[in-house]
Amino acid sequence: MPIIVENLSYTYMARSVNAHAALKNIILTIVDGEFLGLIGHTGSGKSTLIQQLNGLMQPTSGRVIVDGFDMNDKKQRIKGRALIGMVFQYPDYQLFDNTVLEDISFGPRNMKLGDEEVKARAFEAMELVGLDPAVFSDKSPFELSGGEKRRAALAGIIAMRPKYLVLDEPMAGLDPSGRREVMNTIGKLRAELGCAVIMVSHSMEDIAKASDRIVVLNDGEIHAVGTPNEIFSRSDELIKMGLDAPQTARLVGIFRDKGFKIPDGIYTNEQFLHWFREVMRSA
Repeated sequence: MPIIVENLSYTYMARSVNAHAALKNIILTIVDGEFLGLIGHTGSGKSTLIQQLNGLMQPTSGRVIVDGFDMNDKKQRIKGRALIGMVFQYPDYQLFDNTVLEDISFGPRNMKLGDEEVKARAFEAMELVGLDPAVFSDKSPFELSGGEKRRAALAGIIAMRPKYLVLDEPMAGLDPSGRREVMNTIGKLRAELGCAVIMVSHSMEDIAKASDRIVVLNDGEIHAVGTPNEIFSRSDELIKMGLDAPQTARLVGIFRDKGFKIPDGIYTNEQFLHWFREVMRSA
């Protein structure tokens, strides 16, 4: 069953002179197992939307239904929330226990699982995200590097085996190597666990490579929903909205302006190199 967002609106400080409509009539369906990229300029409503998905915030109007559970209903919200794992932009906010193992075990332990099951899930999650239990179990989470903290926070969510994994800027502040590590880890988790991924990111390259579909938010409304090819073929629109476009898409646009005939659907380095090699072979 999917996540269904029905006519969702949210207003901060409603009924006050400072009221601000952050989301306006959002209609969206997130299907099992898909990778959904969520992009938009700062203040477009991305973080507000993902916090609606697991009931951290309640809508001003409309509703979110997670696998049949209405997140407006308190009892149903508990069951729906158990299906959604959320990793926030700053992992330090999610790490709090004395050791990495204790931190990762917190969620499964709250699920009333037995000690052996808790430990097994924690070790499995650590291995999935690339943290060797023999090395990291007894470390303080606050001694970890930035990339290791992100993986530890992710492991704590994965140990609860969510059906939907929600990631808010998981690569923020990381260098290219760290970004690749995180994206590789997310890909591995999706392959191993079959979970859907909803990822907020300002990195158009990462969104372009990983997403099955992309949602573009603009001033609290859905501007567009489509495949990476459909979205990034409209790079000019994105730029006008204050968004970036993948560097390759920009490069392709420059070549086209100079008269080069480059086919549609090229917006990643790999696609461009493949096209260029084919051109060179036939030259």
